[in-house]
Amino acid sequence: MKSAASASSSAATSFKLGSSRLLALAEQLRVYKPPLCSPFDEAEEMRAYQESTRKLVSHVGFQEPMAPVSLRPEKAAVLICLFEGDDGDLRVILTKRSSSLSSHSGEVSLPGGKAEEHDKDDGITATREAEEEIGLDPSLVDVVVFLEPFMSLHLLRVTPVVGILWDKDAFNPTPNPTEVEAVFDAPFEMFLKDENRRCEEIEWLGETHLIHFFDYKTGDDDYVIWGLTARILIRAATVIYQRPPAFIEEKPNLKYSKM
Repeated sequence: MKSAASASSSAATSFKLGSSRLLALAEQLRVYKPPLCSPFDEAEEMRAYQESTRKLVSHVGFQEPMAPVSLRPEKAAVLICLFEGDDGDLRVILTKRSSSLSSHSGEVSLPGGKAEEHDKDDGITATREAEEEIGLDPSLVDVVVFLEPFMSLHLLRVTPVVGILWDKDAFNPTPNPTEVEAVFDAPFEMFLKDENRRCEEIEWLGETHLIHFFDYKTGDDDYVIWGLTARILIRAATVIYQRPPAFIEEKPNLKYSKM
């Protein structure tokens, strides 16, 4: 591991390598204030979780008194790591999960995972998991903002953490084979466009939800980015590009918090 001094020096050097576009983006995001920022919103969040838990318990057939509605959901964080491509476009790092995993095997996801007890905040969780999964040194990533959390279908509270990779050439992907099958990047703006996108409606806990699927091909590989990962990227792109998507996103039923 690098020392604190060398990590700081590396981050400073990487910052100087950033383009004016990335510098402007970092400034923009550092002052972004997610809607979820008051005690009232926290109470709203807890009520939403309790209601979802009650519905889930009812749905799977457990007796309602056994529902752990007094407990907060498990926390997780994902890293939306952005960098500037060779053509000047903004790109995001994605992974294809290992086909041997017990859940979401073979699916496209953002680097990230569940919080550990010693994690000081969501940024630490996201960058620690990214290092474990794809070998991305946390000192290369400038964490600039946390977006409002989402709730997964398994009632996991997922916070998107936006970070900037100032020097993309300093990152050499080394996927952990037990967790990740492939590491790739995609144009970030695609999550606001209606090209190569389709959607399906699903019923979950008595409500209808719109699930987005983005088809992406790079080289000989074809990927499908969908579900919670797609929804998080749509929201992040909306914040960063400061415009809504060119398609109907639908009300955020799958989100943990209200917009």
